[in-house]
Amino acid sequence: MIKEQRREILRKKKRKRNMLILFALIILLVGIGVVLVTQVFTVKKVNVVGNELYTDEQIEEIVLSDEYSWSTLYVYLKYRFLRPEKLPFVDAMEVSLAPSKPHELTVEVYEKGILGYLYISSIDQNAYFDKDGFVVETSQEVIGDVPKIEGLSCDSVILYEKLPLANDTALKNLLSLTQLLQKYEIPAKQIKYEELSGAMTVYSGKITILVGNADNLAQKILRLQYILPQLEGKKGTLHLENWTSETTDIIFDPKKSKNSK
Repeated sequence: MIKEQRREILRKKKRKRNMLILFALIILLVGIGVVLVTQVFTVKKVNVVGNELYTDEQIEEIVLSDEYSWSTLYVYLKYRFLRPEKLPFVDAMEVSLAPSKPHELTVEVYEKGILGYLYISSIDQNAYFDKDGFVVETSQEVIGDVPKIEGLSCDSVILYEKLPLANDTALKNLLSLTQLLQKYEIPAKQIKYEELSGAMTVYSGKITILVGNADNLAQKILRLQYILPQLEGKKGTLHLENWTSETTDIIFDPKKSKNSK
């Protein structure tokens, strides 16, 4: 009986000792975890790629937006498992953390492919459209590198649906022009479309470009790619409206320039 009591006492002491050891291990692991998070996984650098509409600084400010964002591990897990608030003009953002660089975050930005926008007075917002003519964003914000479209009537729009223009040809020609301008990296702050004639005018810096109708459009914009750099710093009107494969003269009139809004 006494031996059994002693064995029970020893078992209790051993159990207690094991619990203390386990508790100490847990405290040690927690301590190591805290040290790792606070010392190893601290944000020291953010690499941003894929952004054009937003600056690196804007993306970094958005990603590191709450009180726990000093930790690279926290930010990575946040964007890995949660759904942070979406940004205008951005489809998605992916945050990655390289094991070899625990102090650095890489943010890959997938922006919406925007070609231009129309001002919709009924909602007092700009409707931004993509290469297929679908409205991808509505906002009062104005993006400097995206051309504003004038001359087309559009009373209302529905997000993620095609621009409801009455003239299908106008939309087709407009999309062709904006895609070509983007392809050849030709800056345009405004595009004016004449619904009756189908004539198009592009305003690039201080140069007014009379494109004319959609005939030979690809060839006109191809030539424009080489002409514009030669007109840098100048002001005037460039005549492409009468260009054909037979009539190849392109006239620049420095005395006359139609001002855009």
